[in-house]
Amino acid sequence: MAILLKNATYIDPITLSFTQTHIIVNEGVNQRILLTNNINDLSDITETIDCSGKLVTKSFAIGHHHAYSAMAKGMPASKKSPQNFREILQYVWWTLDKCLDKESIELSALITALESAKTGSTFVIDHHASPNYIRGSLELMAKAFDRVGVNHLLCYEITDRDGMEKSKQGLDETADYLKNRQGLVGLHASFTVGDDTLKQSVELMNQTKTGIHVHVAEDLYDQEHCQEHYKKRVIERFHDAGVLESEKTILVHNLHLEQNERQLVAKSPCWVAQNAESNMNNNVGYFNGKDLGPRIMIGTDGMHSDILQSAKAAFFVGQRFDNIDYPSSYERFRNVHKYLNSNHIKGDGENNLVVLDYATGTEINQGNFLGHFIFGLRSNHVEHVISNGKVIVKNRIITQVNEADILQEAQARAKDLWKRMKTL
Repeated sequence: MAILLKNATYIDPITLSFTQTHIIVNEGVNQRILLTNNINDLSDITETIDCSGKLVTKSFAIGHHHAYSAMAKGMPASKKSPQNFREILQYVWWTLDKCLDKESIELSALITALESAKTGSTFVIDHHASPNYIRGSLELMAKAFDRVGVNHLLCYEITDRDGMEKSKQGLDETADYLKNRQGLVGLHASFTVGDDTLKQSVELMNQTKTGIHVHVAEDLYDQEHCQEHYKKRVIERFHDAGVLESEKTILVHNLHLEQNERQLVAKSPCWVAQNAESNMNNNVGYFNGKDLGPRIMIGTDGMHSDILQSAKAAFFVGQRFDNIDYPSSYERFRNVHKYLNSNHIKGDGENNLVVLDYATGTEINQGNFLGHFIFGLRSNHVEHVISNGKVIVKNRIITQVNEADILQEAQARAKDLWKRMKTL
C-alpha cells in the first residue's frame, strides 16, 4: 500500500535541495519514499494527493514535551501567586500533576497528539508525571498517541518529592513499559532525586539499553541544592552517576552551567534539549549553546505543540543570549531526527512527511529557504501530514479520530481537573 503525492516540490530536509517530482510514499514503520517522474502502472497506490504548488518535506518532531500540561491552558490562577521557580512548580505544575487521573491523562495525550499532528509533527519525545496515577500511565498515553498516528518516545518522571513509595512506582512503571515499548528512563531533576533513586535509574537505563531524560539546571536553585547536598554541580553529579554515558540521554534546559560542565556535556554522547519559550515564561534564564557541542535539539516543554514556533523563538531570543544563526537554528530544529535515527528509534522514517501550502510573494529556493523558515513558514501552512506512510491530517483535518468529540470531552474533564486542583 502506498500514497502518491503528485506534482510536488520536494525539499530535502538535509541539503534543502528543491526537486519537482512525484513522490511514492510506502506505508509502514521506517519505510522509504521514492521520487519519480514516471507514475504509469502504479497498481499499489491507494490514495493520490495533488501537491501542485505545494512544498513537501520531512515532517517535524518535538525534542521535549509535557503532554500532561495539555489541560492547563486557561485554567484559574493558583491559590498563591508564585514568587520564584520553585513556587511555580509547587503551586502550578506539581498541583496539576497530582490531580491527573486516568481519563485526564488519556485526554491530555490525545490533545497533544492532535495539536502536534496539525502543526506538522509526527514524533513526540515526552516527559510525563502523574504521581497519583503512575502505574499504567505510559501505556495509556502510548495508545492515545497511536490512535492519532503520532509516534512517540515516552518516559515517566521519577522523583523522590512525593515519597519513596511513589519513586519506586515510577521505577516499576518505567521497567514494565520498557519491556514492550521504546522509551526512556525519566527523572525530574537533581534537586528532587536522591542518590539511591539516581543509582537505580542509571542501572535501569543500562539494563534496558536506553537513556535518561532529565531536567538540568533549569533554575539556579538546582545548582545550589546540588552543591549543598552533594558537594558538586549538577552535570558533575550526573556524570559521576553514569547518566552522561548513554547516547540516548537527553539533558533538558541546561541554563546555569559552568564551563567545566559544558565541556563534560560536549565530550559525552548525550543530547541537549533547549526550550526558549518556557524559560522566558518562567523567568529562569536564557539558553546559550556555547561549548555544549553540536547535539542540541528543540523542545516545546509543554507550552504548546508547535515546534516551528519554538524554533523561531530559539532564534529570536538567541540573537541576544546565544550564538545562533539561520543554519544553526534549522540544524537544531532538525537535530531531533538525528537523535532518533542515530539511536535506531522507530517511527521517524522517510515516510513521515508534511505538505505545506505556502504561497509567498517572494521566490523560495535552496539558497534562501532558511530566510523563509525563520520569517515566513508557520504551522498554519500545514495542509497534509503523513505518518508512517498514512495520512493523519488531510486538508488540515485529523483523519484517524474524531477531533471534535475529543475536544468536547476534554473541556468537560478539564473543568473537573481544575476543581480538584482547588482542593490541594
